[in-house]
Amino acid sequence: MSKQPKYRQVADVLRREINNGEHSTRLPSESELSARFDASRNTVRSGLNLLVSEGLISSSQGLGYEVRKHKPFELNASRFENLDFPQNGDAYNTDVTSAGRHPTQTFRVEMTPATEYVGKRLTVETDSTTVLRFCHRFVDDVPWSTQATYYPEWLIQQAPRLTDPGDIEEGTTRYLAGLGVEQEGYFDEIAARMPTPDEARLLEIGAGVPVLLWTRTGYSKDRPIRCTITTFRGDLNRMNYEIGDLSARSENEPK
Repeated sequence: MSKQPKYRQVADVLRREINNGEHSTRLPSESELSARFDASRNTVRSGLNLLVSEGLISSSQGLGYEVRKHKPFELNASRFENLDFPQNGDAYNTDVTSAGRHPTQTFRVEMTPATEYVGKRLTVETDSTTVLRFCHRFVDDVPWSTQATYYPEWLIQQAPRLTDPGDIEEGTTRYLAGLGVEQEGYFDEIAARMPTPDEARLLEIGAGVPVLLWTRTGYSKDRPIRCTITTFRGDLNRMNYEIGDLSARSENEPK
């Protein structure tokens, strides 16, 4: 016999069925689930509320519980910010729009001390001044990621628009390239962990869902010019790279 509380048993069964595609739209009513699981309606409701907190289902007055359908977004990380590919604005807007989906984002710009993590990647002293451009991004009005890009203080004189409070329409990489500060290469680091409380709030992440951390440090010919830390919802994002000659790759293979 399971030692899990009954409401968690209810949630576990329904979660598995949802992930297997057994509930395509609406879940059975609370009374139907109570009979099925031989549990009180309060117990069933607690299990359902757990699935609501995880983002698997939604609850609305008079409509019961519906399965939330969020199609994962696929990011081609090798093309992201590559100026050899046509862009309509910044890389985020271009990629999401090209996938036939709707991008929205909010911005925050501030001067902030470099953390040890950022300082090592920008080769500046910890606590030295950096420009932080922070984006909260959505795909089809669903939280997709946060992106925190740090620029060293020395770059501001050459690129004053980095401190502008709004979006840089053409994208910062293209803006810098137009000033002669070209990103010649980048170094990527990818990790996964559970979200912090702030990340869970901003990305509306339910219990048990990890985040994917993607750190990209961009370099000019002689030094690093930015460090970008993107935090993705682990349940709604996939990332791929294209490296080398892929002419032998079938169009039918997973992307």
